[in-house]
Amino acid sequence: MSDRIDQRRRTFLGTAALGLAATQVGWMSLASAQTAKPATGGRASVRTGHTSFSSIKRVKTDALDVAYAEEGPANGKPVLLLHGWPYDIYSFVDVAPILAAAGYRVIIPYLRGYGDTHFLSADTPRNGQQAALAADGLALLDALHIKKAIVAGFDWGARTADIMAALWPERCEALVSVSGYLIGSQALNRAPLPPKAEQQWWYQYYFTTERGAEGYAKYTHDFARLIWETASPKWAFDDATFKRSAAALDNPDQVAVAIHNYRWRLGLAQGEARYDDLEKKLAMLPAIAIPTITMEGDANGAPHPEPSAYAKKFTGRYEHRLITGGIGHNLPQEAPEAFAKAVIDVAAF
Repeated sequence: MSDRIDQRRRTFLGTAALGLAATQVGWMSLASAQTAKPATGGRASVRTGHTSFSSIKRVKTDALDVAYAEEGPANGKPVLLLHGWPYDIYSFVDVAPILAAAGYRVIIPYLRGYGDTHFLSADTPRNGQQAALAADGLALLDALHIKKAIVAGFDWGARTADIMAALWPERCEALVSVSGYLIGSQALNRAPLPPKAEQQWWYQYYFTTERGAEGYAKYTHDFARLIWETASPKWAFDDATFKRSAAALDNPDQVAVAIHNYRWRLGLAQGEARYDDLEKKLAMLPAIAIPTITMEGDANGAPHPEPSAYAKKFTGRYEHRLITGGIGHNLPQEAPEAFAKAVIDVAAF
């Protein structure tokens, strides 16, 4: 916001942005910053050492046939890594080997509407509401007979991890969440933001129209690339990196799930009654008591709340880490060492 904004409007923006950014795609003193390699030039160049996963597996839950990458020993401490929109499991392609080498069992699912994850029934609503995605995460743990896991993610994945930690702490050992506390509610999203904050959400409003839905369906890859460039303005990803992940958006349910996600946030689409009780709990913005590390890149171009706005929502042992060097919204892929270190560190809390 402009330097001319007075303190009253700064306070309002911080509170309102928490709610809206919490729905994006989605509070104690800050720890010392975790530093990544500094940027050179206009966009940070990130070298990736891996272009694929050692295995892609499948498992059926109550609603989905889930495709997921798995790395590390089968008897290792489970870590569930959750991607966001419009990204995919390759956001963690360089995180997974680090964690596997440290002895963790790493599970990275394609979310509903992405990659090779598919609905079991044509009659299941292509629902993108926050509770549905979190229920998917819990169902996946059940299907894999995992009693407890570290949950970690960014964007939609961070919100899903936050919700799992808040609603089912007995199933979550610890949490790593990029951009912090992202649990939201339809009621909170009714509050208008100052114009510059609203401008960052242009695509959310675009998606409320039929023109937007048709435009996203027609130009899905172009749309995703624009979001990547806007959200991570200093990340010098190459064409091969983008195309590898953009392929996940060719899922036949991608458009329906993504459009529903953003329309539901604004109360313009109905959720499923089966999730009503969960949404009532989430609307109270429940505290998260399990050990947590939140993270933020210093060049995140996507809407996100300030760390001071959410620090008090984490009531267990907690740290926040600022990752410097031109790191944007897709923090696990742009700074994989820092993200993996946060997972390892929070496991030792």
